[in-house]
Amino acid sequence: MTDEGGYGFYLDDEDRKLIAGRRRDYNRLGFALQVVAVRQFGMFLADPLHVPPALVDYLAEQLGIEDSSGVKQYIEREKTKLEHAWEIQREYGLTSYSAVEAELAM
Repeated sequence: MTDEGGYGFYLDDEDRKLIAGRRRDYNRLGFALQVVAVRQFGMFLADPLHVPPALVDYLAEQLGIEDSSGVKQYIEREKTKLEHAWEIQREYGLTSYSAVEAELAM
């Protein structure tokens, strides 16, 4: 999977710096999946593991993670996804649609 192919799932230095704050490989991969999902699709993934395995492998490669299969552990603690979403929103200055819906309707 390459960015030249239009996938746009490249992690830049700022992404990597934020992702590096996770202690375990599976949390780094899950966090990275959420970062690229919100960037590409404008929303967080309800099931971060419901993505092509090639994407997980591509992110793992960028992060220097040898075994991407451990990402399955990411969903074991439901609150982790929420905490990561809140942090990503805060760090990237994202606003939920519901917070600006009225303003956009004008």
